[in-house]
Amino acid sequence: MIGARLEKTRLRLGVLPLADAAPIVIAKARGAFARHGLDVEVSLERAWSAMRDKVGAGLLDGGQMLAPMPIAASLGLDGLAVPMVTALSLSLNGNAITVATDLFNRMQAVAPDATGAAQWAMALAVVLKSDRAAGRPAPLFAHVFPFSAHHYELRMFLSSAGIDPDRDVRLTVVPPSQMVDELQAGRIDGFCVGAPWSNVAASLGVGVTVATKHEIWNNSPEKVLGVTRSWAEAHPNTHRALIAALIETARWLDFPQHRADAARLMIQNGWVHAPADAVAFSLATAADGIFFHRYAATFPWRSHAIWFALQMLRWRQCWSAPDLVGLARDVYRCETYREAAEMVSEPCPPSDFKTEGTRAEPWAIKLHRSRKLHLGADLQLDGSFFDPINPLDWLEKQQLGNPTVRYAVLKKANEIPR
Repeated sequence: MIGARLEKTRLRLGVLPLADAAPIVIAKARGAFARHGLDVEVSLERAWSAMRDKVGAGLLDGGQMLAPMPIAASLGLDGLAVPMVTALSLSLNGNAITVATDLFNRMQAVAPDATGAAQWAMALAVVLKSDRAAGRPAPLFAHVFPFSAHHYELRMFLSSAGIDPDRDVRLTVVPPSQMVDELQAGRIDGFCVGAPWSNVAASLGVGVTVATKHEIWNNSPEKVLGVTRSWAEAHPNTHRALIAALIETARWLDFPQHRADAARLMIQNGWVHAPADAVAFSLATAADGIFFHRYAATFPWRSHAIWFALQMLRWRQCWSAPDLVGLARDVYRCETYREAAEMVSEPCPPSDFKTEGTRAEPWAIKLHRSRKLHLGADLQLDGSFFDPINPLDWLEKQQLGNPTVRYAVLKKANEIPR
């Protein structure tokens, strides 16, 4: 496998103007792709739909994608219906929910001592109840794509306080780089977006962050490297080389002393058209900040794929339960990751699945020869526990926002044996 002939060496990868595009951008800038025999052109895209369409049409070999995108594409839910796969997670954490300053002032008035996502969600619930009584229109909140962690995190934030995302507010899609302009113009009342755009809104005084992705789901998956299934099958050696180069870059990125260099490269080369201090702040190391390598950030957990598929079921993006484990195995290619990881001496989890929602502190998995792989806390804002062995048990407990789903029927049709 190591040293195998590459089926294709000249690649074109897409990214969006976000801080967590850093692995692809820095792999190009620091020569990691070249060291693995790849000549990569990086293309700056403006919207996730454009990224999906170009990858699907073969105009891009692959690119930075929202973690649920390959799942939705493979299920045929996204309008394009070109099956896609991922064999690499690009990042954990990084998103934030921001509300317009005037809305925040109203939330603060009803909860002057509020701190943290849970209390701000409750404050918003009080404001919305008052608005409904007064006949005011529901506020409009934006996320970046229907099949995105941002969308599901926004819904979790709202529903954790008893707010029905489909009745009590209105939701819309806005490209990341346009969020601040839409908020400033008063066309939306809040948004969930990736870094650095919440920082930009705060620096301009037009918005206040009320929840981070880490608060909503500690160390949760965000972006992945996405390619079409047909591309992955036609270029297995190239695919592995691409992943190996990005694993190496992710390791480099998570050294604190390298983050300033990464921010400089992102800013100077125009990958994120935002104030330099906002980009630098987004890439600074913090306990709840973006991780590219720490906590096995690059591993494509199949349990995460199941969790995202369950969100699609819960929020009526998908009306029939697929073979969840089969879907996860088809779309999240852990075997390909392990082969690439071997090329760069990267330790891997022994399992493709893990539970979520019970660990408030970092923990570790035992590897061979007394080695350990350290993972992060995984609590969720709504207090839920997710076991990928019994995924529909989780779905059965989620009542708000989806009362019409026949949980018992779904469970009977999709029982997953231990």
